[in-house]
Amino acid sequence: MNGLMTMVVITLFFIDQGNRNTKQINRDNMVQSEERKQEVATFGAGCFWCVEAIFQDLKGVSDVVSGYSGGEVKNPSYAEVCAGNTGHAEVCQIHFNPQIITYRELLNVFWRIHDPTTLNRQGADVGTQYRSVIFYHNEEQGRLAEESKKETERSGLYKNPIVTEIAPFVQFYPAEEYHQDYYNQNPNQPYCRFTIDPKVKKFRKQFQEVIR
Repeated sequence: MNGLMTMVVITLFFIDQGNRNTKQINRDNMVQSEERKQEVATFGAGCFWCVEAIFQDLKGVSDVVSGYSGGEVKNPSYAEVCAGNTGHAEVCQIHFNPQIITYRELLNVFWRIHDPTTLNRQGADVGTQYRSVIFYHNEEQGRLAEESKKETERSGLYKNPIVTEIAPFVQFYPAEEYHQDYYNQNPNQPYCRFTIDPKVKKFRKQFQEVIR
């Protein structure tokens, strides 16, 4: 290969590498841009397996993580939370794009997927760990949560008063790995079949316009 050809090959190589680097930078910027659009909501509405299964179905929701929040014990285990002595509630952190689905829309789903009028209880699940709760991450979320609660009470959706706790978010501890994506990973588990399945089917029928 003569000197001229060698220079051409080297030049083309660096141009190709530059193009690849530019494409990678563009991809990285797109990922970072999407991440910047994400917001987080933290809801407790009984067993987090149920809550996770429903919010995973929504357009604009990129991730749902089951965990514990609202208590005093650091890094609690599932067994400790179930004992009812940690102060924590089973909650889900919902990562969402507000340009696709708003916090108000998430609240609309929240009020309708559980009974917010039963204190420390959802069906057969009893204890403070199953309480209905909204942990707001900023003043705007807190304002919207309070407004949405009043609107739901005025709507007559429930005959009894809503007892949902609305409190500022402090700390979130992800639950053990086997709790994550539980419904999808354990479709034949009895609790999934007889408790979560009916809730998911009812939800999908009511909210067809916002599910994936």
